[in-house]
Amino acid sequence: MKLTAIYKKTGKWYTGWIEELQGVHTQGRTLNSCKNNLKDALFLYTKIRRELSHKEFPKQSVIRESLGL
Repeated sequence: MKLTAIYKKTGKWYTGWIEELQGVHTQGRTLNSCKNNLKDALFLYTKIRRELSHKEFPKQSVIRESLGL
């Protein structure tokens, strides 16, 4: 599975977001900085979601496995 990054220039800033994931968005002064910021935002999003999931569903109550798509 691949995710889709979308970038839009508005004035002097670029806005970027992941099409498939609500809440993963950022901005940057340049397209390159926006791309880097979006990678950071995606990393933080998945890290936080994982931490919340581990709190809600402790190890002993569920089966976790890697899923490659």
